[in-house]
Amino acid sequence: MNYDIIVIGSGPGGYVAAIRASQLGFKVGVVERSELGGICLNWGCIPTKALLKSASALQTILHAADYGIIAGEAKADFPAVIKRSRDVADTMSKGIQFLFTKNKIDVIHGKGRIKPGKIVEVTDGEGKVTSYQATHIILATGARSRELPNIKQDGKKIIGYREAMTLPEQPKSLIVIGSGAIGSEFAYFYQSIGTKVTLVEILPNIVPVEDEEVSKALERSFKKSGMKVMTGVSVEAVDASGKTCKVTVKTKKGEEILEADIVLSAVGVSTNLEGIGLEETGIKTEKGKVVVDDFYRTNVEGYYAIGDIVRGPALAHVASHEAITCVEKMAGQDVEPLDYGNIPGCTYTHPEIASVGMTEAAAKEVGYEVLVGKFPFTASGKATASGAREGFVKVIFDAKYGEWLGAHMIGDNVTEMIAEVVAARKLETTGKEIIETIHPHPTMSEAVMEAVALAYGVCVHL
Repeated sequence: MNYDIIVIGSGPGGYVAAIRASQLGFKVGVVERSELGGICLNWGCIPTKALLKSASALQTILHAADYGIIAGEAKADFPAVIKRSRDVADTMSKGIQFLFTKNKIDVIHGKGRIKPGKIVEVTDGEGKVTSYQATHIILATGARSRELPNIKQDGKKIIGYREAMTLPEQPKSLIVIGSGAIGSEFAYFYQSIGTKVTLVEILPNIVPVEDEEVSKALERSFKKSGMKVMTGVSVEAVDASGKTCKVTVKTKKGEEILEADIVLSAVGVSTNLEGIGLEETGIKTEKGKVVVDDFYRTNVEGYYAIGDIVRGPALAHVASHEAITCVEKMAGQDVEPLDYGNIPGCTYTHPEIASVGMTEAAAKEVGYEVLVGKFPFTASGKATASGAREGFVKVIFDAKYGEWLGAHMIGDNVTEMIAEVVAARKLETTGKEIIETIHPHPTMSEAVMEAVALAYGVCVHL
């Protein structure tokens, strides 16, 4: 069968590419070896947020007295929490199937492998191989949990994020190795539902890509909840041969052995490049990524790559925008390359983290003279009324020309607030224009305006 476009992978890059291509009049087929929606929808972004919502709901009930509410004893029903998360993922996966049907996109079940001459071979579950021809082939094969040589995952006692979502029973204790978004979110989830959690990070700060003040604030919050947080610590070995896991870590004071029921390895992701035909087709890779131009064309005409397997942050919203850019350029539309300097990042712990652009340290390192405004939620009426006074909004401007260099937030619901900054930076909005933009009162979003006003020395409420 011939197609205009075949997409290999149906994650947030692949399914968006397929739908947008169909909207533009292309005949599209999507190759998927597992569930529609890929890792993000089935084993990442969506089901983890369902778990985190359950944890948040439990914490709200446990602190009901803070709001003048008398509630009975509450505890997590772990199997029910896991089931809700899986039901949410299943619902969203069915939604992708609906969109594919609506847009007349063919789903080809099996493992795809590209061949020279714009051919895709698909091996189904029974081993049958079928060849398909396409004018354009888009690789969107995503990534998986990264394994370190000294932390081999067995799927039972030493696990990755996928197993962390479907454990048969709640562990009494858990060691999380790596404090990026995945590690921190699972650490928060399990700590919040009653598991004793130890979070281990090799770098000096947890959530190390964030502004240092944000990292320190989250660490304080985690410790306040009872979590043990260890930074500047390397994991030397994990022994899972006994009833519990024994983790040997190296600290400034020497070696120490930590013990827990389960070890979660959350040290990043590895791209899915193996066995998809890159070498045979002659597609160039570098440092585990497919080399592409600004419009996701590889070095071989007719072959494209998007998402986690190309340069840039491995984020669902990035993959989706890459998909649209790639397909619209393919259709001959006038499109701009993606601005990788204006991509928001979110971590859905409690408090939440959201950021975009440069940190204060990064801006100073490249030579900017900066204006910094930091507005704490303790001064926010909405945050105080909501019982969510933890955290702040921090903004960074170039003192010379007024460019909005970055924004860093930690607090309740800040992942819903960061888009204002992303849009403002896209539009090259000035600080003065933000100050003059009327923000509704009382809202958490007022903190953005107040932080900008602080940077320019005109804040009223602090």
